[in-house]
Amino acid sequence: MSTSDTPRFRDPLNPGAPIIPRPDWDLPPYHRWTFQHIREMTATAQIWRGEGPVMPLPVRPEPIENLAYDHAGTERSIGAYIADSYVDGFLVLHKGAVVSEVYRNGMKPHGTHLAMSVTKTIVGLLVGIMVGRGVLDVSAPVTRYLPELDATAYKGATVQQVLDMTTGVTFNESYTTPGSHMQKLDLACGWKPHTEPDWPRSMWELVLTLTEQERPHGAAFVYRSIETDILGFILERATGTPLAELISRELWVPMGAGEDAYITVDHAGTALADGGFCATLRDYGRLALLLLNDGARDGRQIIPSGWIEETRNASGDLFQGVYRFALPDGAYHNQIWIEDTQRRSYMARGIFGQFISVDPASELAVVQLATWPEFVSDARTLEFRAVVDAIRRHLAS
Repeated sequence: MSTSDTPRFRDPLNPGAPIIPRPDWDLPPYHRWTFQHIREMTATAQIWRGEGPVMPLPVRPEPIENLAYDHAGTERSIGAYIADSYVDGFLVLHKGAVVSEVYRNGMKPHGTHLAMSVTKTIVGLLVGIMVGRGVLDVSAPVTRYLPELDATAYKGATVQQVLDMTTGVTFNESYTTPGSHMQKLDLACGWKPHTEPDWPRSMWELVLTLTEQERPHGAAFVYRSIETDILGFILERATGTPLAELISRELWVPMGAGEDAYITVDHAGTALADGGFCATLRDYGRLALLLLNDGARDGRQIIPSGWIEETRNASGDLFQGVYRFALPDGAYHNQIWIEDTQRRSYMARGIFGQFISVDPASELAVVQLATWPEFVSDARTLEFRAVVDAIRRHLAS
């Protein structure tokens, strides 16, 4: 809850706009502006693009605005979907070329946008790169890399179980429940003012408080953002490199990003591995194209193709309950949502409507950056999937 002495922010180019309360900057309606201005809202670390050539994105326009799709028994156009679904950026790549690129809500090609939990997939790809180099062993216990966690509920869990979010560690992911682990994470990561003196002041401090276990490790998939932060700490410990620098060196530079990216950091300077990544729409598209190309660019393997292939072969056995509402044939593996285990299509996904959908079988990728009014919406996710399916069928015809 904001108070009169809470630091507040305002769009500097619109002095008549509502003042943004500091504790609520990442929530509706303020996120319509703040998701494109993260560096003005919280501390960040730069992810340098390097000095090399930019990965080209050929343009082959394909009119899709009037293309019809069906969702929940109602037919409408993709143009209408983009116009009224709180979309900020929408990019379609087919056979290596941009066929549609749309910006709304003031977003511009050079502007960055918070990707929320799409960040998790980026961290998972880094793990794959390090596994390919022999730096990490996903079958090893977490405590091989973070021995301090021997005193937490992560004792006995493997790196693979953290990757798949199948550890049995208790972590309340609720955004709205007072005192939940997620609310503590919001303060620990530096996104919210530290108004609770007894709560952890950094993400590492929060991790060390996780001493409760609610099920055996490996028994079920339960989505918990803190698992990705554990991976971030493992990557930093194993490589001796800060996460932002690691993303730059291992992914952003060799991929040929067009612009620098950014990631939010906590009071200790630790990057928010679970949701703090910000980049341009086109650079998210370049990442999607890299995935469509089995992790390679111009003959150089950046992400091991075997890692991508093994990820796509995920089993949905542990993917049950509420997770099947939006992805009835889905799975979760290596920090990636498998959209359809039969088709082996997959996606990176973040709250408030962030998606990178990748379908290698049709050489199609769709990127959406948005600011939904809801944290999570199965109905909107299913509608996005219907839009992607309509685009897929149209481009295949």
